Amino acid sequence: MPLENSGPFLTDPNSQEHRLPGQTATIGRATECDIVIASKAISRENTRIRREGRHWFVEDLGSTNGTYLNGERILTAMNLRDGDAIKVGDVIFIFHDPDTTTRDNPVPDVEVDTTAGVVRVNRKVVSLSPKEYLLLAYLYERRCQVCSKDEIGRAVWPEYEAGGIFDYQIENLVRRLRTRIEFDPANPKLLFTVRGLGYKLMTA
Repeated sequence: MPLENSGPFLTDPNSQEHRLPGQTATIGRATECDIVIASKAISRENTRIRREGRHWFVEDLGSTNGTYLNGERILTAMNLRDGDAIKVGDVIFIFHDPDTTTRDNPVPDVEVDTTAGVVRVNRKVVSLSPKEYLLLAYLYERRCQVCSKDEIGRAVWPEYEAGGIFDYQIENLVRRLRTRIEFDPANPKLLFTVRGLGYKLMTA
């Protein structure tokens, strides 16, 4: 049954709801944990969920098999948002925050980790082709600035200076990238066409 006036809570694969008591909750194999999972794949104290002000964070407690947020192993405390998936051992919990406003934000949150070559949209990893990644990384580095087709061509296609790249190829690449990072590619909130000038990436 739904928890009344519970604030943030977790649901497990059986749709059971787990209240997050007070300012912190631990997940693990030990009976003193707030959420106990009887599995050898989970450390005695595996994961902590804690509150700081109006925000909730998840962190791993040095467990053997780690804690995963939206499919990625976390190395530091990560801010939680409504709908996030937290994997502890072989159990996946969904974080619910009835009071959150982030889900009402129509602008996707894009992060480009150029060191790791990873792109996240709303903190979930997105798979891009090599040229889609090069385009996004270039625009992300120059976010909120208009980038011309010539600039994009030189950044994405090494052969651009030889005249082997046409405008339609750049336009098609932009179109494909929009399908990867926009909620509604037909009504972009991130990657805009600036008529006669080029393209601009706006981030939230």
